[in-house]
Amino acid sequence: MSKKNAEGILMGDNSIPRCWWCGDDPLYVKYHDTEWGFPVKDDTRLFEKICLEGFQSGLAWITILRKRENFREAFADFDMEQVAKFGKRDITRLLKNVGIIRHRGKIEASINNAKRAIELATEYQSLASYFWSHEPEKPSRPKHITKDNIPSTTPDSIALSKDLKKRGWKFVGPTTAYAFMQAMGLVNDHVQGCHTGELVKKALEQFKKPGNLEG
Repeated sequence: MSKKNAEGILMGDNSIPRCWWCGDDPLYVKYHDTEWGFPVKDDTRLFEKICLEGFQSGLAWITILRKRENFREAFADFDMEQVAKFGKRDITRLLKNVGIIRHRGKIEASINNAKRAIELATEYQSLASYFWSHEPEKPSRPKHITKDNIPSTTPDSIALSKDLKKRGWKFVGPTTAYAFMQAMGLVNDHVQGCHTGELVKKALEQFKKPGNLEG
């Protein structure tokens, strides 16, 4: 059985130290070990993630993760151009799809956000260039992350949320924005001592920021 220490490190049967939140669920452990926090600059993955974070609102991420393949099938693999063309028939189809979260507001928000994402990608040359322009300054980050100092929002996520809403995005509150930043590598919130956290740190050091950003 896994054991958690005071800093939030979970030591599993394989003796690999991980953040406490992934527990023993194989799907969650894989997500933690191979995705969460690693820097992403692929526009489709960024769009998918911010949509799924919107669907997560009020739910646990593992609920969304277990349905992610269903979401991908239902939303044309989150191709922005295709999702932006979804109409009333698509909304009806999605509301009948038991494999996803059947919430009209969140479904309509994803379609709306696809249109807004295309606008951003046009303005910034890529969606990635826009999101990475909101990467927090390193001095603003704690030197050591523990389970007790991981916030749910930050001034940076509030600013990102505010700007997205100004541009017409929906279901992108500060908490959703921060969860997106954590997952896509804009911040490294793996707790101190987490094996994957060290891999993420190295990946961020080698990461070349998209567009005209320095990296």
